[in-house]
Amino acid sequence: MYSRIILAYDGSMEGAVALREGALLAKRCAAEVFVLSVVPQTGGMRVAEGVYGGVVGQQIDSYKALLERGVGRLKQLGLKPTAKLVVGDPVREIGAFARQVRADLVVVGHRRQSMVERWWSGPAGAYISDQIGCSLLIGRNVVSDAAFEAELDGG
Repeated sequence: MYSRIILAYDGSMEGAVALREGALLAKRCAAEVFVLSVVPQTGGMRVAEGVYGGVVGQQIDSYKALLERGVGRLKQLGLKPTAKLVVGDPVREIGAFARQVRADLVVVGHRRQSMVERWWSGPAGAYISDQIGCSLLIGRNVVSDAAFEAELDGG
């Protein structure tokens, strides 16, 4: 059904839920897996970089470590993921990467936002479904450690 799946992973609890759910789906579909981490480039980050040089580099290093851990878990599951780390707007970067690798499914996590957060996100919080030309899965099924470990063991 799916042959090229992108797992968008940011290290958050919601991202971990999506990573596990997407990984299990990819294994069942024998799909090629791509893991994308996007270091969000915000106005605040640019200001912080101007004041405290090296902030962006620290953020990149942190995301790189998260990406490596996520890829390691996928390899334990028997997958051979291709990993990529980029800096920018997550929605736009996920869309561009989906087009680049000709993905047929993108798996993302979901973080609930308050009314104020939604209001402030405005047009920059563009809908990811408008940026990709493939199916979108919003991972919400929590896969327990035991269930995930069972899959790692081939069960």
